[in-house]
Amino acid sequence: MNKNIKSILYIILSGLCFMIVNLLVKILGNDSKSTFFHSNNTFPIHELVLARSIVSFLISAFLLKRKNLHILGTNRKGLFVRGTAGMIALTLFFFTIQHLPIAIASSIQYTAPIFTVLFASIYFKEKVSSLQWTCIFIALIGVYIIGFTTNSSDLDTSMDTFKWIGIGLLSALFSGIAYVSVIKLRSTEHPLNIVIYFPMLSIPIMLIWCMFDFVLPEGIDWIYLLLLGIFTQIAQLLLTKALMYGNVEVVSPFQYLGSIYAILLGYYIFDEKLSYIAIAGIALIIIGVISNVLLQKKANKKIP
Repeated sequence: MNKNIKSILYIILSGLCFMIVNLLVKILGNDSKSTFFHSNNTFPIHELVLARSIVSFLISAFLLKRKNLHILGTNRKGLFVRGTAGMIALTLFFFTIQHLPIAIASSIQYTAPIFTVLFASIYFKEKVSSLQWTCIFIALIGVYIIGFTTNSSDLDTSMDTFKWIGIGLLSALFSGIAYVSVIKLRSTEHPLNIVIYFPMLSIPIMLIWCMFDFVLPEGIDWIYLLLLGIFTQIAQLLLTKALMYGNVEVVSPFQYLGSIYAILLGYYIFDEKLSYIAIAGIALIIIGVISNVLLQKKANKKIP
């Protein structure tokens, strides 16, 4: 199978797994339960990150041992940067899912490729054209529109809205750093080595954090937490493989199918109704980011 086709399949499957992760985070970390799913307790976000990290570490360590690969990898400095950036990005993203409608939190997270382009222009000396800057501006207008139109019972004031949107953008920024790190590491590291650095770094940090407000899981909570770890692990591994083995400019647009998943998930499971203006804001983000990716692909083809 063609590498780009395989990578597109990886990134679509990754989006479906992330959809399940978002569903579980919303169920476990928010007081507003869905009609179909319920947890016995409401868990702090850092405890969810800890649960995800423990499961991910155990799976990755087992697979690395089976493949006779060293757990620390080769480029340990680069892996540390990727693991740290990924840990911060995912933790902040979980917070935005807790406080914003899923469709909006996910769409803001999808601005990450903008930061990837910006960081790549600095690190790899890639030129950002005026058209790309225009696309970035269009995506940011979409974020701004969402900030003025978000209407959720989880938000008390418009300042709360912009605070969580700002945190979402910060999450996207760190995701951009993580993506650039993956691109840099793909020539030397196995995907499992890239994935395992996240839990290796986050487990001790989240353990300390959880000492202050740990919530003991009950009944179905254990299954939800286990599934959260399993599906996040699968999603991260599929995304890493897509970025490592395929042409990033070709496969990246398919990642934005996740916005459609998020809108449907929010509407049918959590009764999150978005205004047409908010949906227009989401559309601007997707248009801006995908156009940016396509322009970057075109620019790369011109490089001899």
